[in-house]
Amino acid sequence: MKNPLLLLIPRLALVRLMSGLLVLALGAINAVAASPLEIGTRLEMFVDSYLVDRLNGTRLKLTEPTPAGVALRFDADWDGACSGFATILQDGGKYRMYYVGLPMHDNDEEAGSYVCVAESPDGIQWTKPNLGLVEYRGSKNNNILFLPNPEEPYAINFAPFIDGRPGVPANERYKAVGGTWRKGGMFVLASADGIRWRKWREKPVFRNGAFDSQNIVFWSEWEQRYVFFFRVFSHVDDYLGMEKWSSVGGLRTIAKTTSTDLVNWTPPQRMSFGATPLEQFYTNHTHPYFRAPHLYIGMPMRFVPGRRFLSDEQLQALKVVPAYLNIKGGSLSHNIPNEVSDTVLLSSRGGYRYDRTFMEALVRPGTEEGNWVSRNGIAVTGIIQTGPKEMSFFVAQHYAQPTAYVKRFALRLDGLTSVNAPYTGGEMVTKPIIVGGRDLVLNYATSAPGEIRVELQEPDGEPIPGYSLMDGAPIVGDSVAQAVTWKLKTDLSALVGKPVRIRFVMKDADLYSLRFRN
Repeated sequence: MKNPLLLLIPRLALVRLMSGLLVLALGAINAVAASPLEIGTRLEMFVDSYLVDRLNGTRLKLTEPTPAGVALRFDADWDGACSGFATILQDGGKYRMYYVGLPMHDNDEEAGSYVCVAESPDGIQWTKPNLGLVEYRGSKNNNILFLPNPEEPYAINFAPFIDGRPGVPANERYKAVGGTWRKGGMFVLASADGIRWRKWREKPVFRNGAFDSQNIVFWSEWEQRYVFFFRVFSHVDDYLGMEKWSSVGGLRTIAKTTSTDLVNWTPPQRMSFGATPLEQFYTNHTHPYFRAPHLYIGMPMRFVPGRRFLSDEQLQALKVVPAYLNIKGGSLSHNIPNEVSDTVLLSSRGGYRYDRTFMEALVRPGTEEGNWVSRNGIAVTGIIQTGPKEMSFFVAQHYAQPTAYVKRFALRLDGLTSVNAPYTGGEMVTKPIIVGGRDLVLNYATSAPGEIRVELQEPDGEPIPGYSLMDGAPIVGDSVAQAVTWKLKTDLSALVGKPVRIRFVMKDADLYSLRFRN
């Protein structure tokens, strides 16, 4: 008679085998359960973890921009030490930088704000044109677009945009918003050429906001509607429906509303920042990235009340405007100069959520004492291309001082952030992505001994024959648009429309963006 235990052994082995297969099957199901991402041929940067499934020895890295000198000085009589709230627009072969001049800041911002413009053929060299439109102290030789209007103070935070909505009349192609809650709300202005402006509507089109900083509106190709980002306070969720949110306490933060016609707006919602700490954002500067308009890039000025670096003597030596320091009886009020600030990076893919992958500063105040004065570091809205492989953004410096100016910062195209691998190496694997074109194009850089190897996998992680690591040569060098090839596969024609994972095995390298290309 056979031993019963011997009869059990095959059964136990079978049970274990079946259990193992079940675990593998469940793992495979989980791996492919999520719908593959459909990015088509659009460019994707690594400002968030949207594409990323796994990082092993690599990280998402915030790039340190290169200071590129003074772009524009606020040195005219009609500019003033507190000039700012600037926006850069590109129209054809010309760039325009619109900004608010504050020559009368010591008296009244609403009565003393002038809208001005500078021009540039390349985004690097800027001049102030003599427009001949507005008389200032007996002369029209200036770059002023229009005078202040204390009763309708839309000049104080004037923020223009080129209206990309299909069917917009030619004489309304330029639009701008501005206004304060104290004088009714947000006005809309329109222009055919970006120089001669008129009110688009006689009355404000939106009232439910503080508006006491620069507020941003643009037509979103991604959401197919106008989006409006503006400042509120962190307690507004308890006060929805209030007409004057500025009276609510809490931290300065950002809200959003949308419209299909610039007149009727959805109920505003405060933007979420995920699980990150809520910080004070004095501005937002949110705009579509010019090479990937589905990605909104924000560069708010982060405000840190109560923190101080400069002494009273240093502030006075910098000749900070007296009204700003609130000098009374020869001594300084520490309520204002005690507030340092810097510039940070946000991103959004629509909806009511910002991604804060990077909590660190994009631009620190640095070694210039003038940048440690309160409310310094307000970015210019807009990132522009300033060379074949270069882009630039701009930040106001030396706020409230006679030396106030705008500084340019340079980056490689798409180079705000990267997937970064150290010398010891690492890898990044994407979520499943539908192949949207014949070529996979990378924006990358390596060191001399560094490299990037690329493998295409099935959604379950199995290498696809012909596209494995062993099938491809290492990618070395520096390029903003390099197509990936393998030994026997020069393109992805056989995979178009199919889901794949992309595995990047990297050493001393940065991957800035990717896209599929037909």
